[in-house]
Amino acid sequence: MTLDFHTNKKVIEEVAIIPSKRLRNKISGFSTHLMKRIQKGLVGGISLKLQEEERKRRMDFIPDVSAIKTDQIEVDKETIDMLAAVGMSEIPGLVQVDLVAAPVAQFGFGRGGGGRSFCCLLEKMSFSYKRNKRKETEQ
Repeated sequence: MTLDFHTNKKVIEEVAIIPSKRLRNKISGFSTHLMKRIQKGLVGGISLKLQEEERKRRMDFIPDVSAIKTDQIEVDKETIDMLAAVGMSEIPGLVQVDLVAAPVAQFGFGRGGGGRSFCCLLEKMSFSYKRNKRKETEQ
């Protein structure tokens, strides 16, 4: 199979018995499409010998320095307290750091939109819910 539709069409015509021209063209078009995708990278569900060898080579690779090995583990006070509660406070390399507050996320994802906070939205929702409940009880 190649990246050329017409070549693939001729190959499919010689290899398989396909009842209609339309179906043959669909099969050759799709196989050309898959060949182009395979050339760009891995395609799910298709296993070629070359791809299998590449995968095995990547799986057999052993790094020089382990990414898991750490000399220091930075945790906050709360985590150290939790570890102490379970009896694991003597883990070597634990270092306490101050907790940095994360910025408050706003609606709109940076595209404008008024910058309403989540709290304001919840207040509006609870207000409308209470108003609807009042209307139901009045009726």
